[in-house]
Amino acid sequence: MTSSQRRDHAIFDADLPGKAMTFADLGRILSWAKPHQKLAATSLTLVLIASFIAILLPVIISRVVIDGLLIQQPNSALPDLGLIGLTQFLSELMDLSALSVACLLYGFLTIACHGAYHLHRVSLAKTVMYALRDLRQDLFHHIEYRPSTFFDKVAVGRIMTRVTNDVQALFEMLMGVGMLVGEFVPFFIALALMLAIDAELTLYLLTALPVFAALTYIFRMATRKVYREIRNSVSQLNQNLQENLSGIQVVQLSNRESVNYALYKSVNQENQRQEIKAVKLETSYGAFMDNMVNMALAAILWVGGGEVVQQAISLGSLILFTQFVDMFIRPIRVLGQQYNTIFRAMASAERIFQALDWDEQLKEPNAPAALPARLDGEITFRNLTFGYEPEMPVLEDINLTIRAGEKIAIVGPTGSGKSTIIRLLARAYDFSDGRIFIDGIDLNTIPSTDVRRRVGVVMQDFHIFEGSVLDNIRLGSPNISRAEAIQAARWVNAETFIMALPQGFDTLLNERGQNLSQGQRQLLAFARVLASNPEILILDEATASVDTETEQQIQSALATLTEGRTSILIAHRLQTIQEADRIVVLKHGRIREVGTHDELMSLGGIYFTLTQLQFQDLRSIQ
Repeated sequence: MTSSQRRDHAIFDADLPGKAMTFADLGRILSWAKPHQKLAATSLTLVLIASFIAILLPVIISRVVIDGLLIQQPNSALPDLGLIGLTQFLSELMDLSALSVACLLYGFLTIACHGAYHLHRVSLAKTVMYALRDLRQDLFHHIEYRPSTFFDKVAVGRIMTRVTNDVQALFEMLMGVGMLVGEFVPFFIALALMLAIDAELTLYLLTALPVFAALTYIFRMATRKVYREIRNSVSQLNQNLQENLSGIQVVQLSNRESVNYALYKSVNQENQRQEIKAVKLETSYGAFMDNMVNMALAAILWVGGGEVVQQAISLGSLILFTQFVDMFIRPIRVLGQQYNTIFRAMASAERIFQALDWDEQLKEPNAPAALPARLDGEITFRNLTFGYEPEMPVLEDINLTIRAGEKIAIVGPTGSGKSTIIRLLARAYDFSDGRIFIDGIDLNTIPSTDVRRRVGVVMQDFHIFEGSVLDNIRLGSPNISRAEAIQAARWVNAETFIMALPQGFDTLLNERGQNLSQGQRQLLAFARVLASNPEILILDEATASVDTETEQQIQSALATLTEGRTSILIAHRLQTIQEADRIVVLKHGRIREVGTHDELMSLGGIYFTLTQLQFQDLRSIQ
């Protein structure tokens, strides 16, 4: 993948054109099964055993029972795989009639055959599930480490489809391929026996195989586009569903249910239309193959029946021949039936490999800088220019030094670049035009994971994970003890409401923390960041969505929270801004004013105007 393709995120979302699956693609899929090769070998051994037994069953009926016992005209020139001699030996040994022994032998082999097939399917399913479990984990791990630029431009529903539906399609394909082995082993054994029974009739039948194969290929090529369209429509369904459910509150508050239902219905109907088309093609193919098999059997009975009348072959041999015809043709039929699954899997494999090969990532330093045990927290922005799209800069020529332990507030109109500054400081995006230093160390020489351990960010949009309150504070970090997490909650005045919950810190939270208020979730966000004890603290509109009482609780803790830390506050509320040591005013991506509240008010510039507008809003509310 070229660098230009890496940044063309529309390619990731686009419907893929599809291609034939190559041996390289199949080998890549099977590489996830390599750690489980012992289980796969067990499955292969079992299917070979079951396939050989499946050959013996019709031989018992035709050669042992019909020719040897009922008609009593066994032809030693024709193969019986030693079963006639085995039946006679067991009859004498057990003092039973040969017919009784043949029936018992047939029953025993039937149980053994189905038992081996069952164990084969179970071991095959385990092998495939273990392999795809590893694949899904690798895919999830790979996607987790894509940078923010990737998730800014790629629909979440498309990603979900790759991890769920597309991996499931591979499961169906690999199971089908594994089961085909059990069909082709009897195929070659049956072919050898058929040649021994009647070589001329077998050669006639062999000439029909290319016709079957060609017709199957033509028929399946016609279905290829249908299955690709099905995968695309399923992906669109997932994307539409994810967008609607994640924004359900907006949907309901805007009375948009009927509009969203109509959109979902349209996508769903397209999926239904493609699925019905696929069903029609599948049923037509099944009927076609059934008719072809029956016609082949009719031809064999016509020709073979004449040979029986002329005593060229025995009746049992003819019956054995007809039974082998099913084993002879069934692999082609099953392969045709698996075409549906294979083509679904082709599109799915393309999507999965595309995601796995998407190597867009943050540029990590080749020679990482060594950080001290504790940073002072001085931050310097030098000639920094940045745009999410290169031709559209969001920040231009930013020059600013934030002293260690200083509390800075960044204000400005919407779109002025306030949040962009802290995203760059947290190494969410790469930048090359300008530099950022922490304690004199170039930020681009520090690994992103190290930066995020030293820079704590509290966002306005706080995400609650599945688990307890304590889990959401610690986030699984082994470096944060229970006592430290509780202490962090106490510092931000969150302990009071947490202890009022049914199980306190061990209370399980609902999806997205719906059993907490917005203010409580925000206090939990403060506790989460403080528990990790970062040297630099960033509050990005962290008090914008809380009520006045909750904000007062947060404000009372800010002095303690920011003590000994460099703090950057992005906020609109005047109380938060006034307590800052300095205020930086941004407009159109440039620093326009820097100073204390009183200094900026005396200037009568941008900050003065923003403050007056906020006072007007407060007066209008009162």
